[in-house]
Amino acid sequence: MQFNVVFIATALLASASLVMASTSFTSFAGADCTGTVETVNTNVGSNVCYTDGSNSAKSISYSGVKSEIQFFVSGGGHDNCSNGPSLTLGGGSGCATAPAGFNWESVFII
Repeated sequence: MQFNVVFIATALLASASLVMASTSFTSFAGADCTGTVETVNTNVGSNVCYTDGSNSAKSISYSGVKSEIQFFVSGGGHDNCSNGPSLTLGGGSGCATAPAGFNWESVFII
């Protein structure tokens, strides 16, 4: 019986930590999430477009994404999460580098 109580308590704590994990992302001046950190965004919500304002980033690291994250290149019709993402990645954590000749201007977290 004592084993069952410990097992259930451990499972509940693990589940709670997944629910409480916050989504965050950080933009970088260099590729592969290197170089100068430009912005840090923590505790971000879902189904919201996040922009760097007048800035853009060569790469963005992310963590705690529940479903997917979409990346939009800077300039023209893709600003502010419009006209389709250039890259969509699944949930979890990672780093996304913009295509050659472009920077990321906005991200949409689902």
